[in-house]
Amino acid sequence: MDKETLGDKTLDNETLGELIRVYGTVQGVGFRPFVWRLAHELGLTGEVGNDNEGVFIHLWGTQAQRDALAERLESEIPPLAKISGVVRSPFESGYLSEESAPTDFTIASSQQGKTLTSVATDAATCKQCLTEINDPADRRYGYPFTNCTHCGPRFSIIRVMPYDRTNTSMAGYKMCPACESEYHDPADRRFHAQPNACPVCGPTLWFAESGENALNPSGHSTNLDAIRVAAEKLLNGQIIAIKGIGGFHLACDARNAEAVAILRQRKRRYRKALAIMATDMEMVREYVQCADADEALLTSAAAPVVVLKKKPSADTQPDALPDDIAPMQDKLGFMLPYSPIHHLLMQAVNAPLVMTSGNMSDEPQCLSNDDALQRLSTLADGFLLHDRDIINRIDDSVWLGSELTEGNEELPPQIVRRARGYAPQPIPLPAGFEHHDGILAMGADLKNTFCIVINGQAIMSPHMGDLEDHATQLDYRRQIALFFKLYDFTPKAIVVDKHPNYHSSNTGRAIAAELGIPCHEVQHHHAHIMAAMAEHGIPCDTPPVLGIALDGLGYGDDGYLWGGEFLLCDYSGYKRVARFKPVPLLGGNAAMKEPWRNTLAHLLNTGQWEDLKEQYADTDIIRFLNTKPVSVLQQMMERSVNSPLSSSTGRLFDAVAAALGLCTEQQFHEGEAAMQLEALARQCTTEVIKPYSFELNNVNGLTEVDWSLMWLSILSDLHDHKDPSEIAYRFHLTIAAAIARTLVTLTEQCGINEAYYGGGVLLNRILREHSQQSDFRINSLSAAGLILPVNDSVISLGQILSVAFDRPTQWGG
Repeated sequence: MDKETLGDKTLDNETLGELIRVYGTVQGVGFRPFVWRLAHELGLTGEVGNDNEGVFIHLWGTQAQRDALAERLESEIPPLAKISGVVRSPFESGYLSEESAPTDFTIASSQQGKTLTSVATDAATCKQCLTEINDPADRRYGYPFTNCTHCGPRFSIIRVMPYDRTNTSMAGYKMCPACESEYHDPADRRFHAQPNACPVCGPTLWFAESGENALNPSGHSTNLDAIRVAAEKLLNGQIIAIKGIGGFHLACDARNAEAVAILRQRKRRYRKALAIMATDMEMVREYVQCADADEALLTSAAAPVVVLKKKPSADTQPDALPDDIAPMQDKLGFMLPYSPIHHLLMQAVNAPLVMTSGNMSDEPQCLSNDDALQRLSTLADGFLLHDRDIINRIDDSVWLGSELTEGNEELPPQIVRRARGYAPQPIPLPAGFEHHDGILAMGADLKNTFCIVINGQAIMSPHMGDLEDHATQLDYRRQIALFFKLYDFTPKAIVVDKHPNYHSSNTGRAIAAELGIPCHEVQHHHAHIMAAMAEHGIPCDTPPVLGIALDGLGYGDDGYLWGGEFLLCDYSGYKRVARFKPVPLLGGNAAMKEPWRNTLAHLLNTGQWEDLKEQYADTDIIRFLNTKPVSVLQQMMERSVNSPLSSSTGRLFDAVAAALGLCTEQQFHEGEAAMQLEALARQCTTEVIKPYSFELNNVNGLTEVDWSLMWLSILSDLHDHKDPSEIAYRFHLTIAAAIARTLVTLTEQCGINEAYYGGGVLLNRILREHSQQSDFRINSLSAAGLILPVNDSVISLGQILSVAFDRPTQWGG
């Protein structure tokens, strides 16, 4: 049955009954009670129910009555619902007898079937529930699991569709008479709210010291008393593990430098920024600049972390945060409470709290109490636990906040991590892909997501993280299995990244072999560009466009590691037409963690190393490099021993950062050097700055950007003691200028002036701002209307589009 939008089909005026099918995110969001109220208000009879396709409505009444309901389904939709399609069909004649027409409108029991509906996302506590938990006269006063049809857990607690209490982790909690009455009262906002609960019949929160027998609440402080104990411990400098909606957090007083340092040491998260939870917007504004668009994100139902620029006064106020919260950064990541547990805790401490994921660095978040008590026992001094099981792990979503450009225009917020509050919302595929089904894309190994296609819609998993750690690899397989069960999904084809050693790719190949289905490989940077095209809704039969992929690395067709690529492409294939000049990764993987190796590689690549080390011997970077085994590394490079060639933009940023004394010896997390370089560039106050020089050369038919002249100038500036912030800013302008000049050259060659960007380097706000000043279209979140990151988390979506393209290709692949 083809889906139609509202109003596309008018039924016979004499037909008294019809079936309306509603597709999209319509389960677990108060949609059935909403339809019930509309039907009673309009004097219609029949029933509304959930099944695995979405919501069905059997409707009896006049044509005018039924049309009015159909129109109001869309115009008065509940806040958490999203309609992707509506189909109206007249009943068969047997339904139309006067005897068959019901006398009332009811809510039917859910039905089983093939899953076509969307799973609702977890939603932040609504204002009505917040009022109740703060009202001493209310029966839910201080209750940490208060929710209704407008808020609370959804994806995190569901095992299988349809979304009914029996299919969630609330199945074991029998509602008390008061909750049961609310659940069955159409006038109540908890009418058919599946996680409905209260202190009498619902889950329990309790506090336990580390080392205690804490697997049940017996003998421990519970609910509001547990909150008060945890708050006291936090204010005394202790670290508390908190079980939330989609996993555990590790929390401490963000103002307490000693507590923050201990948390970093225990967690082995040495320099990566820590997220902060504030009580309210007033507290957020004490520390950071916050535009209207940023506040809208912070206070939305998704309640993500938003990374915002620090106020100049932030470090001098009485409750100043230690530098160790975000070392060498000029921004802080804030979020607001999004569950009753967090609201009650933040009210009790009335101070900013560090809220970082409850795990050792690079491992997945803990889900169960038992898992947390084992894995976090050496990290936390106490535990705030509860007995509502988390079925689906989901991390906090993260956005970069808005910024003012040099021209005083607002650069809109940009999503970094798509997780709680956004995933697994379906992503509509562009025109031409509507009928594709049964594809599983495995994504990349960094910032991993996987993606499935059901009935022409892509469903991307929440952020999975980096697949380097064995525990994350196991969780990756577990989450894929959960999606298969949740969506009743069996893949017909698998698609993986071309990298021969990616864990995600090898897992995909193994699944394909187990199921006896095809496994396709897609080049990493082509997937980036396809995801950018999809975000703009570019149809599958679009003529070729130019794609620019700037990231850390991806496996190239020539066996080298790409990362500064210009592609002529469509969904069916691509041709590489330009690149950044490849340089060796000295020491292979060691170059990812030791930025000085990339600086040395670029200087060796100029062919003037011997002269440079003499001419600029007084600079810090040359003195540093002279302490390293340069001659050995030079021989490795000449003999191609453990020094693969790479055009990586990410490693270029690392190289310049190291030259300026940032993370020169080592970076502790991916992107650290580049983020410090961007923060340094933002300190530049020089009014007129021009890019450094660079060269465009034709190498074997490819346009190639050579950075040698830039490096000579950077060393000269360091020798002349130029302000490092000015050097950093000039470098950013140089990258933007090189992109623009390369695009002009390619336009002249190809006759195409439409370009799409992808890759994690585009999270750099300075580069993004100056790239947008060209005459080429860039994949802009505000223009597209979708919320997709530019980093490797969208690789799975791009992979889907390549395999879903079933037309003949002009690329010979």
